[in-house]
Amino acid sequence: MRVIRRLPGRRLLERRRRLLAGVLAALAAACAVTALRPDTSSVTVLAAARDLPGGVLSPGDVRPVALRPGTAPEGALRPGSPVAGRVLTGPVRRGEPLTDVRLLGPGLLAAHGPQAVATPIRVADPGSARLLSPGDVIDVLAATSAWDGAGGGPASARVVAEDVSVLAVPESGPESDSGRDALLVLATTPDQAVELASAQAGGRLSIAITPRGASPEQ
Repeated sequence: MRVIRRLPGRRLLERRRRLLAGVLAALAAACAVTALRPDTSSVTVLAAARDLPGGVLSPGDVRPVALRPGTAPEGALRPGSPVAGRVLTGPVRRGEPLTDVRLLGPGLLAAHGPQAVATPIRVADPGSARLLSPGDVIDVLAATSAWDGAGGGPASARVVAEDVSVLAVPESGPESDSGRDALLVLATTPDQAVELASAQAGGRLSIAITPRGASPEQ
């Protein structure tokens, strides 16, 4: 019987192949374990603790929530940020992260130009205020009284601020007292703010709503 002997070089090659196969199998197992391991890294931000209608915030209105990296919105408030007493510009759902543009302040005014100021006014009809949302554009009208003092006829209203944007409707929720004037916060120029203050001191204010999406120049 003829005996076939393997060459030493072939045995060495087979050993290297087995060693390489073992290394590749170990690497594949390590990659699989890494892929299945949960990502424990997170970013903590402040979110609404419940459905909020807008208005002044209290400490119990917010809570910290952990979000995956890359999912937190720009300008999200972090734990430790002062929120008590700040004004939320509109309704927020429970769990929604709070950002700087949802609160009345410099971040909210930035989109309205360097001369913009936040001007609070009260309008006589709370029902009309409940139709508004932040970002709406309105005209503000004023009448000194329901009747003029001379002829006894109805007084005519005048426009005191035209094409101004609504920043916040703090008291527009269903819990508002319908017997009170409604508070609005508007983005105005300093001159418009003076005119509104003067008109409010001498009479009652009302609003005319510009259709959403219409440009002030139209």
